[in-house]
Order: sequence, then structure tokens, then C-alpha cells
Amino acid sequence: MKIAIIGATGYTGSRIVAEALDRGHQVTAIVRNTDRLPAHPNLTAAKGDATEPAELASLIGGHDNVISAFNPGKDETGRGAGSIIQAVQRAGGKRLVVVGGAGSLEIAPGQRLMDQPDFPAQWKEGALRTAAFLDALRAEPELDWTFVSPAATLFPGERTGRYRVGADALLTNASGESRISTADFAAAMLDEVEQPRHRRKRFGVAY
Repeated sequence: MKIAIIGATGYTGSRIVAEALDRGHQVTAIVRNTDRLPAHPNLTAAKGDATEPAELASLIGGHDNVISAFNPGKDETGRGAGSIIQAVQRAGGKRLVVVGGAGSLEIAPGQRLMDQPDFPAQWKEGALRTAAFLDALRAEPELDWTFVSPAATLFPGERTGRYRVGADALLTNASGESRISTADFAAAMLDEVEQPRHRRKRFGVAY
């Protein structure tokens, strides 16, 4: 496939790029600083700003899928999520698979993780912005999207290729931990791109 990846040098984006290349896909990495990208015959570097929908649309045109690894929590403009949605629509309604957050997952019906008293204050604003991205996707009547929420703890680690899939509830193991490596999260993202099972839905992944 031809896959455009927005935010390709970030914490999760870099792992998603590596996973996509390992699977033989043609990847266009859309970033502000192309110097951070590795050299690879199947990788095209594209300098672009996620907050500029017209510019972004021109870069993602001609691709089969778009993956957003853009981090709304670091978007001080507040325009990034809306810009990405607009760009995908302008480019002809490509499929959009979004790296989500764990904060909007529920620990009980109607009780989001980020609304709990012990949720770290420094992460709250980013979690709210990421949840707003999900709300914006859900409000789109026709866009072909999927929003993938990682476990509460997303850590650098090896790829096992094994993970569990949930819906809106936070997945935990027998010890009450919610964890997944960035490598396995990337595998889950590419599995969904290659074999869509959650169109116009959010799903979560964890061990």
C-alpha cells in the first residue's frame, strides 16, 4: 500500500514508520523536520505542517491510507485535529487511522480515565485535546476513520506481535496493569490498516 504518515518522527510515529516499512509498504513521512527520518528505499520524506489543511491535502493525495501519529496534546494552536480531518476530505476521503490516547477510555461505564482524581495533572490538557479529536471524528457523517487507543502505559519495548483488543473500556491484565510496547502498538495500527475491522470506531489495544 501507499501510506502517508503524519507525525512520522514522534514517539509512536517512528515505530509506525518502521513497522510499515518492514511490511513492504510505500511510506510518505510527513514531518516538519525531515532530517530526523531514516534513509530507506520505500520511504519518501515530505515536509509539511499538520495545522495547514491545504498543504497537508496535497501531500496525502494519491495514498491509499493516512495514519495520523500527530499529538494533539502538543498542539498549542488547537487546529491540528480539524486540519487533518479537512485534509483527508480534500484529498478525496482516504481512510484515516489515528493514534489516540488512553485518557478517554473508560474504567467503568461513563467514567473516563482522565476524569479520575489521580489522573496526572500534567497530562490532562493533552488528554482533553485528544478526546476532542475522537469527538470530531465521531461527528463526521461519511469519513472512513479508526481511532486506536493504546494502553495507559505505552513504553519502548520489543515487538511480540501479541496484543488484546477492546472497545471503549481500558484494558488491564490480571494484575490490574494496562501496558503495551510502542512496537506492538505499531503492529496493531498496521494490522488495522491492512485488514480493517473497526471502521468508524475507536478500539483499544493492550497486553
